Amino acid sequence: MTTPFPFTAVVGQDDLRLALLLNAVSPAVGGVLVRGEKGTAKSTAVRALAALLPSVDVVAGCRFSCDPAAPDPDCPDGPHEPGASVSRPARMVELPVGASEDRLVGALDIERALSEGVKAFEPGLLADAHRGILYVDEVNLLHDHLVDLLLDAAAMGASYVEREGVSVRHAARFLLVGTMNPEEGELRPQLLDRFGLTVEVAASREPGQRVEVVRRRLAYDDDPAGFAARWAEEEAAVRARIVAARELLPHVRLGDGALRQIAATCAAFEVDGMRADIVMARTATALAAWAGRTDVLAEDVRQAALLALPHRRRRNPFDAPGLDEDKLDETLEEFGGPEDEDPDPDPDGPGGGGGQPPSDGPADGPPEESGSGGGAARPEAGQGGEPQPSGAGEQSAVRAAEPFRTKVLSVPGVGEGAAGRRSRARTERGRTTGARRPKGALGKLHLAATVRAAAPHQRARGRSGPGLVIRRDDLRQAVKEGREGNLVLFVVDASGSMAARQRMSAVKGAVLSLLLDAYQRRDKVGLVTFRGTAAEVALPPTSSVDAAAGRLEALPTGGRTPLAAGLLRAHEVLRVEKLRDPARRALLVVVTDGRATGGPEPVALAGRAARLFAAEGVASVVVDCESGPVRLGLAGRLAGELGGTAVTLDELRADSLAGLVKDVQGTSRRAA
Repeated sequence: MTTPFPFTAVVGQDDLRLALLLNAVSPAVGGVLVRGEKGTAKSTAVRALAALLPSVDVVAGCRFSCDPAAPDPDCPDGPHEPGASVSRPARMVELPVGASEDRLVGALDIERALSEGVKAFEPGLLADAHRGILYVDEVNLLHDHLVDLLLDAAAMGASYVEREGVSVRHAARFLLVGTMNPEEGELRPQLLDRFGLTVEVAASREPGQRVEVVRRRLAYDDDPAGFAARWAEEEAAVRARIVAARELLPHVRLGDGALRQIAATCAAFEVDGMRADIVMARTATALAAWAGRTDVLAEDVRQAALLALPHRRRRNPFDAPGLDEDKLDETLEEFGGPEDEDPDPDPDGPGGGGGQPPSDGPADGPPEESGSGGGAARPEAGQGGEPQPSGAGEQSAVRAAEPFRTKVLSVPGVGEGAAGRRSRARTERGRTTGARRPKGALGKLHLAATVRAAAPHQRARGRSGPGLVIRRDDLRQAVKEGREGNLVLFVVDASGSMAARQRMSAVKGAVLSLLLDAYQRRDKVGLVTFRGTAAEVALPPTSSVDAAAGRLEALPTGGRTPLAAGLLRAHEVLRVEKLRDPARRALLVVVTDGRATGGPEPVALAGRAARLFAAEGVASVVVDCESGPVRLGLAGRLAGELGGTAVTLDELRADSLAGLVKDVQGTSRRAA
């Protein structure tokens, strides 16, 4: 077994280490979500924490790690008689991104349950993680229904497996830790709220600290056991401090003054529901116990707010997380009471070691950016002077208009892509539409179809009792239909003709609105832009809608309109992405006024490029940006060549009175 990197040897990352330690002291805090760029010791710190947790006593032979002092009365391996117990280290269980539901919650042997009436249950990862750590790397890439299952188990402290009237329940109390890179996509807000604390981590820009990171990592790689031995004393000290804080925790007093500050802070930052108040109270109490105090002070409430509120405050999907610390300090001061007194500083610092001096205060991301409306945080951009005619030079990027709720655009037919909320698909969850023989392990059993398949053979199989004689060939799996996420590839015209009449602000607002819709529907997005003489992939297909919004905001305009180049580049992007992810269907969204200029026969070349998509059956929609009293209808003609449909900016709005076919049908065309 590989020796883990010592927790106390992690350089810096004070907030990350503190959040993990607080959950080790009080698992009721509810876990940690660690957000940050790659290579910032997220996984290293989590794996190192397991070695610091005290050993646990378990009932000998129990697959569900029951506590001998208080065994679970509903344990599938129970009832447990008083007897032998064993002590073992606390486990750290990793949940792979590609795990199935059965691997997470466990699986019932449906064949034995139907034929013998036996609850034959194989425990899953939730059972393995009981009384330990459940670690989910790249939690934002996990299927939504798996995230729902593990967060429900974390909230209830138990896991339930229900299959066709056969149910199993077992305890599942664990420290939940998830890590994610925001560039690869966000978690839904309601799932973010289920994590107790969140921390933002980033690599230090201080050369001295970076040198120390490299020095320690190289020393560990050369001799893991020897490196760990040199940090054994610091590790033992933190382990003892965790035990002492756990013992002190029940004696910590959360006074009325601290409770008023907690309630006022949550109200000031307009967090939804009461979970934030409860998590803050538990975190502040754990902070006091970690500091060796029996009273919660204002500094504990402040630190708890910085860990528990950034992911809960009301914000739009493209806004950066974080708290306005000045506003936080004003709220704490306004509602501070006589109970709040400055304590003696803790000489050991909150991180419990690591060779780094304690920070003056937690850095939990930048203060909230000010701005108008509900879109992404937008950089100031000039308007680039008066609009220039087509073919003019480059203009500065303009700000997007306010986003709006869009009509639903979906891909026709039934796909089999990743779970999402856009187009019809055969999925693991949804309404049952039929049955089929299972391919490999049985998933969701279709009971009626299984009985129908087995019934004609009962006499030949010698059935004598009331139960059915079930064989493997009789089993039928339910075919379910739900929704999938698609690849929405935006092809945006940034030429000079689009800049005329200051249309680009409205166009960017429309694309931003579609990006918001893609975020909510769990799509991947990509961005191709064209202007001047060529097209470029401004953003390869990604799950990070935030990144697409940022690239859109910085998009300049000007020059001719190489429409054919934009379409050909988009075709190449879709071809490559099809090789990477064959099951994910694409939706092409072309945002243009339909003009094509530059080069020989630009209109004919654009038509030939468009017909490539029609021949391959790619669902497409053209957002017609033409304006003015005289309209040429070029976008409608382009939609006809693509085999898709054209909609105006006004028709794109969900509250528009103009009709819009929701499915982008290949045969549906809008004439010029």
